[in-house]
Amino acid sequence: MKNFDDAAQILFGKAAEELDETEREVLLNSREGRILSSDRNVAFQSRQNLGDRIADAIARVGGSWFFITGFLLFLFVWTVANGFLLARDAFDPYPFIFLNLVLSMLAALQAPVIMMSQNRQAERDRFEASKDYEVNLKAEIELMALHHKIDSHVLKEITALRTEIEDLRRGLAAAS
Repeated sequence: MKNFDDAAQILFGKAAEELDETEREVLLNSREGRILSSDRNVAFQSRQNLGDRIADAIARVGGSWFFITGFLLFLFVWTVANGFLLARDAFDPYPFIFLNLVLSMLAALQAPVIMMSQNRQAERDRFEASKDYEVNLKAEIELMALHHKIDSHVLKEITALRTEIEDLRRGLAAAS
């Protein structure tokens, strides 16, 4: 492949100016022999801001068995304390209206944070798919370039063999 425009035409079937950003970057990396793959976790985390990291941490804790068992223990202590131990002077007597308020507020805050984390996971999946596409595209380009190189080498060998056969044929014809 002589230059970038020729490579774009041969490999992608379109002019260099018609390539999208990913195709252009992959083709440049391939032609310069640079490694395209990288640590996706580092690349993705470098794009996250503080709020994203906090939301992920909250979702990670809120979706763990540690949180579930801890919260069940909290509910048990609350119920025992207000239902039996502090029966006369309970700060939240049965039917535990204050506990209901606390649980509602927790759910109201936790649900959007978990949804934010899920949205970020979907974004991460798209990011990884894009990186997979880039690596696959570069691998395909490298394979096509290798095929082209092998084909041209084989063609040269065949041409040389043909010339040699013609020379032998002429030599035999001259000898007879």
